[in-house]
Amino acid sequence: MIEFSHFTRVDMRVGRIVEALPFPEAHNPSYRLRIDFGPELGDRVSAAQLTVTYPDPAALVGRQVVAVVNFPPRRIAGFASQVLLLGAMGEGDEAGEVRLLEPSPAAPLGARIG
Repeated sequence: MIEFSHFTRVDMRVGRIVEALPFPEAHNPSYRLRIDFGPELGDRVSAAQLTVTYPDPAALVGRQVVAVVNFPPRRIAGFASQVLLLGAMGEGDEAGEVRLLEPSPAAPLGARIG
């Protein structure tokens, strides 16, 4: 049985991808993303394995996304990934096919998901 000394609430927010670049240093095909979370949180960066579903990184720019913003940064091939993007995989999807979650209709940048 796992016991927690304190509970940390997962902080999920709406952001907009403002930059998407190939990340050839990563072990698995990935992108380096810069995401704007509005004036409260500002820009954060993330590494994401999205190349199967989104083969053109330029197609990601401007897309609203949902991300966890309060996990500790994770180092990936020397890059500090600050947020975890959320996505869904279907049962029949091919390996690595992840569809990013996005609010519909669009939400204000930095809006909390709850």
